[in-house]
Formats: sequence, structure tokens, C-alpha cells
Amino acid sequence: MIRFGKPIIMVLCMVTLCSVMLCGCTTSYMGAASDKAEVVSEEVIADMKNIYLAGGCFWGVQKYFDQFDGVVFTEVGYANGPDEEPTYKEVCNSSGHAETVHIGYDDSKITLTKLLDYYFMVIDPLSVNKQGNDVGVQYRTGIYYTDESQLVEIQTVFDREQAKAGEALAVEVEPLANFYKAEEYHQKYLDKNPGGYCHIPKDMFELGK
Repeated sequence: MIRFGKPIIMVLCMVTLCSVMLCGCTTSYMGAASDKAEVVSEEVIADMKNIYLAGGCFWGVQKYFDQFDGVVFTEVGYANGPDEEPTYKEVCNSSGHAETVHIGYDDSKITLTKLLDYYFMVIDPLSVNKQGNDVGVQYRTGIYYTDESQLVEIQTVFDREQAKAGEALAVEVEPLANFYKAEEYHQKYLDKNPGGYCHIPKDMFELGK
């Protein structure tokens, strides 16, 4: 572990006001120096399929899925909690929402099955309300769908992973009840902050290359 002297720590805290030990629920973040814009045409949005995946801290999960060909669009937000838009602070104080990545994908380039295969590669499917160092109901795992026709693929992958684990998975499989887009500073967080915290091992970001 690299250890910084107190003066450096003080400067880093003044600049970013954040702790890199855990996901942003321990973070008071004032914004990034630059935003990476993602522009997707209405025609593309209309043609793409959608799935919502909760896999712990959404910073890393978004970055992870952005690497794969066929993933057209991602945004992070809060899903399947009470029907009232929460703030990040409320989510961190157990609002009941899950940190979730909305993935829009081109199913002629990548299948839902393949996306779910990738998903199970970076989660602990047996862990309840905990992924990596992050603990809380907002870090639960879940597959939330908006199209009933996706359920066959979802259930096939889920059953295979459960058989592999040899016990019941903690991963929710539910229709999407609601999704509220997270604050802008959370979007593409690790692109804006390359040294930011991530519970996903770095080598997993090389799979799409």
C-alpha cells in the first residue's frame, strides 16, 4: 500500500473532499474537472434493448460494461425502491433503492445472456447487501427487466449460476419498478476520476479489448 504524508493527504482532501476507501456513500464530492458527454440519437435509443443491473457500487459497474461492443448506452441511478426520487444521501441512509446501471444494448452485437455472463463475473452472487468493501441495502445485487420476453434468458443464466454455486443466490430477479437517474457527478465517474475507488479488479476492465 502506498502511504502519503499528512501534507499530501490534506491537499487531496481539500481538492476532492473524498475518501477513496469506499464507494461514494463515504464521500463528499464536489464534482469533476470535466464531463464525458454521451450522445445517443433517438433512433438508436428506440432500437436498443434495455436491462438494469445492480452489482454493488455503480461507479465500477458502469465502467465495466462500457468496455463491451454492443453496449450502446449506460447511465447510473437508483432502482426498485420507494416511488419517490431519492438523493444520494438518502440512498446512503437506506432509502431502499439499489445502485443500478441502466444498460442499453444492441442485441445484434451482444446478447442479454452474454451481458449476464459478464455480470456474474464481477459480483459475489451469494453476498447479501455487500459487494467488495461496500455494505448496505443499496449495494444489493439485482437483475431488473422491463420486457417479459427477457425473463427466459435471465432465468436460464440465473439457474446455471445457482447450480454452480450450490446454494440459493442473493441476486434479485424482478421487473423494474422504478429507476431514478443519479446525480451528474456519478455518471461515468471513473472516466472523470481514473484513480477513484472501484471494487472490481482492474484486469476485468481489459476484457473488451
